[in-house]
Amino acid sequence: MPNNNKIILHAPLAGPQVPLDQVPDPVFSSGTLGDGVAIDPVNDVLHAPCAGEVVQLARTGHALTLRAANGAEVLLHIGVDTVQLQGRGFSPLVALGDQVTQDQPLIRFDMDLVAQHCVSLVTVMLISNGPGFGLKRLETRCAQLGVALLEVEATGNTVQAQAASHESARGHARVAHHGGLHARPAALLRQTAQGFQSQAVLRFAEREADLGSLVAVMGLGVGEGAEVELICRGPDSQAALQALIAAVQTASVSEHAAKPAPLPAIKPSPNAEPGMLNGVCAAPGLALGPLARLDGISLPADSGDNDPAEQHQALNSALAEVRHAIDRDWRHLPRGQEDAAAILEAHLALLDDPALLGDARQHIASGVAAGHAWSHAIDTQCQVLRSLGNPLLAERANDLYDLQQRVLRALLGETRQLRLPPSAIVVAHELTPSDLLLLARHDVAGLCMAAGGATSHVAILARARGLPCLVAVGEALLELPAGTPLVLDADQGRLETQATAQRLAEVQRQVQQRREIRQRQQAAAQASARTRDGQLIEVAANVASAEEAAQALAEGADGIGLLRSEFLFIDRPTAPDEAEQRSAYQAVLDAMAERPVIIRTIDVGGDKQLDYLPLPAEANPVLGLRGIRLGQMRPELLDQQLRALLQVSPQQRCRIMLPMVTEVDELVAIRQRLDRLADELGVTARAELGVMIEVPAAALLAERLAEHADFFSIGTNDLSQYTLAMDRDHAGLAARVDALHPALLRLIELTCQGAAKHDRWVGVCGALASDPLATPVLVGLGVAELSVSAPQIGEIKALVRQLDASACRRFSQGLLGLSSAAAVRQACRDFAALAHAQPAAAAALQQ
Repeated sequence: MPNNNKIILHAPLAGPQVPLDQVPDPVFSSGTLGDGVAIDPVNDVLHAPCAGEVVQLARTGHALTLRAANGAEVLLHIGVDTVQLQGRGFSPLVALGDQVTQDQPLIRFDMDLVAQHCVSLVTVMLISNGPGFGLKRLETRCAQLGVALLEVEATGNTVQAQAASHESARGHARVAHHGGLHARPAALLRQTAQGFQSQAVLRFAEREADLGSLVAVMGLGVGEGAEVELICRGPDSQAALQALIAAVQTASVSEHAAKPAPLPAIKPSPNAEPGMLNGVCAAPGLALGPLARLDGISLPADSGDNDPAEQHQALNSALAEVRHAIDRDWRHLPRGQEDAAAILEAHLALLDDPALLGDARQHIASGVAAGHAWSHAIDTQCQVLRSLGNPLLAERANDLYDLQQRVLRALLGETRQLRLPPSAIVVAHELTPSDLLLLARHDVAGLCMAAGGATSHVAILARARGLPCLVAVGEALLELPAGTPLVLDADQGRLETQATAQRLAEVQRQVQQRREIRQRQQAAAQASARTRDGQLIEVAANVASAEEAAQALAEGADGIGLLRSEFLFIDRPTAPDEAEQRSAYQAVLDAMAERPVIIRTIDVGGDKQLDYLPLPAEANPVLGLRGIRLGQMRPELLDQQLRALLQVSPQQRCRIMLPMVTEVDELVAIRQRLDRLADELGVTARAELGVMIEVPAAALLAERLAEHADFFSIGTNDLSQYTLAMDRDHAGLAARVDALHPALLRLIELTCQGAAKHDRWVGVCGALASDPLATPVLVGLGVAELSVSAPQIGEIKALVRQLDASACRRFSQGLLGLSSAAAVRQACRDFAALAHAQPAAAAALQQ
């Protein structure tokens, strides 16, 4: 007589078995999610280990759960930390609720992609409701696909196990993310929730949103600083709650990074002048060219009596096609396109959003065609986002519109083969990120939209590509005929529609002059930068990865002035080990050929927390436990990083920089630790050790610090806020946190003077180094290295070559006596204008 309480689980993949306690993830290795087996796969399709129902399918496609005939819930999870891929490389072959047979293919996955981007390919098969079942291992060696691995028998405790699975936990948190819970923070919460079995919802203003849905979370309209309630239900509800509270309360490192200079605050004004349309600058620049229209899709009429089964299949196929296309676009992004990658990842998440899919499928079930159902679902969510009164959320509706158009094209079989005139100004009601990816293959001079916003994803991409872009021009823009000659002056927020031949010729000369200047700067970027009187100024780059370092080298960087090592530590469940760190740092050195690399030790803590490094909440996080202070509290973390840095080669090109140093004893203690670790490793050649000057105390102690440091690098972003007692992220004070304040200049001068007494050099790696107005000031104060964003290297080097260092010294001394940052900036503008008009006169300025 058959035993209905007992089932056999067969190998879902081929490959050697790995002891569960050796899986490189504490959640699996500790048995937290249940007992079972692990396999290091050699094939790329996951198969069903038994017959059952698909009761859980990760929206990112990397995991699913089957419920077998005896009630056992079999969790199959491909790889370790694969949720971070956000669905890239995974193709589910089944859907939630499907009944599957033993050995049926479940998920196809890209082994190379997972291996390159994740911790491990090791795949686990666990009984997630294990307390109700007994396990017997049948095979412990290399697994062949389909071979019997486990016998699973119900023990009679399933009622208790099911009761345990309905545990719940709830708690409150205050939103720390800038702008509230818009797309990226919502995606972070979604990703965090997907790491647990429990269902999680967020409550705000008497409404709830499932954390599996980006549009539902954004639709709550939660602002920065708002208090929300988190509710988790399931076997790991307490752990899920704590992780989600941390995700809500902790803004990411990138949110606290130095922000780019704000765009001119130009508001559209009435179009009173004939032949002129006003808008808002989304990306600066000047362009001219013929108008080219880019229109969206129009749906054919719908009878309303369609076969739901056929329409469901049509939508599934279209979604799969678009998902594949986005995945392909992501794979082929060039280096340095992190913003574009993040936007594509958000689009992949929205394609699987349950709120969108549920709405669309509900309409399909009532006989509506797939295209109309999908359009209705998108339009509904767009209206929700636009009605919240939050400009940031309103602009995220553009991402939904983008997906609407892409899926409709897939449904209707339309392919986009654009025929644009050369140097076209592309005009649309509202362009989308996928439009820009398509336009990147064409000769486009500029972009102009009737709607849109200056902080939209399209604006981000346009700025990254150097395309002038104007938004919020109004519907009159769409009445202009194709081919109309246009002058797009995004700097001034205007579009000229009736330019004379004389005006067009004048703009063409200006555009050509700008292009030639840029080309000359780039052509000379690989050469060193010396002032006219022979002083060498190194122009380096600020980067956060080996890929960015390679791009900086191509742009002409003399070295890396700041590698933010946090890129290795964030967005992961555990800290990188010594081997991983050494490999990552070596990759950056290798990418820079023979040029030096400054690597800053980890700068987290305070307002930049890590999931695996719990620290107490602080009332004033930027004044709290961060930078080198964290290394003092957790010496094993800093020692591991120092050991990794001591093992890169050659040591002569590696420079170690310590953040947030405030006293000499801190530096002396770290140098002693570095020497001790070097002796333990048998390292004779030592990397230089420097100090990041970002606290007024360090600038005031520069002469004493220079006795023990090999170099200084000034972080003007933090130095500004600490000196001026103004939070640089405070919206109301942002314009006043100016590193050209006379008090900051005095601290920079003091740092350079202290360093010179011990023959040490000083660099600047803060945002001030990238400000062309500040270049003569910093050179005059004694700075020897400027570390800037990679695209600015050619421009800053060209500017250095136009300067006379002795004139800069006289000029900068005069600035120290001015009364405000505004007065300093005006003096710098006058100096720059005079230098441009009459170089000889500039040398005499301030004599």
